[in-house]
Amino acid sequence: MWALAGIFASSFVVGLSGALMPGPVLTVTIAETTRRGFWAGPLVVLGHGIIEFALFVALVLGLGSLLQQDLVFGIVGTGGAVVLILMGIGMMRKTKEATLKIQLAEGERSRPVLAGIVTSIANPYFIIWWATIGLSYIALSQQYGVKGLSAFYSGHIMADVAWYVSIAGAITLGKRVMDDRTYRWIIGICGGFLLILGVYFGFKGLSVLV
Repeated sequence: MWALAGIFASSFVVGLSGALMPGPVLTVTIAETTRRGFWAGPLVVLGHGIIEFALFVALVLGLGSLLQQDLVFGIVGTGGAVVLILMGIGMMRKTKEATLKIQLAEGERSRPVLAGIVTSIANPYFIIWWATIGLSYIALSQQYGVKGLSAFYSGHIMADVAWYVSIAGAITLGKRVMDDRTYRWIIGICGGFLLILGVYFGFKGLSVLV
């Protein structure tokens, strides 16, 4: 029970760390919400979630038995640890300059759900994340069967929903719910968490390899 709660909570924070960083999905969420209203935000997240779930299922079905091998778990866990640590350092370095003020291209048009799918696929970071950190989490979660995998994915997708829906709500209400200073603090905290989690994954991976 506590292990599943830990997987869910840590997956949520790691997912939030990725969602917080300005990127294609955040940009299109702001653009579509500005044009179409609040519900455009959740629709963008839906598109993002569709492609993520498809990739998640593909990894589980195609690599499920392979990930159960100690050697593979060790290599994937260690690789994911390196990426987490580098991400954490990168996030902490950007705390002084991070901003929610994103310039949108004039005349930019797209359908919310399709935009969520396309921007996710087109983002190199998205593929790298799932090939390293995501794969590490799947390997760890599979030790607890379907419940573990469900805890991981639900925590991950809830982070996207919480952040992007909050952004859509803030834009719709026309209030500055979060300023850049608060945003930078959140990024710094999440960056520190990634460092800690990276060390944990590294320890688990190396312990299996050694």
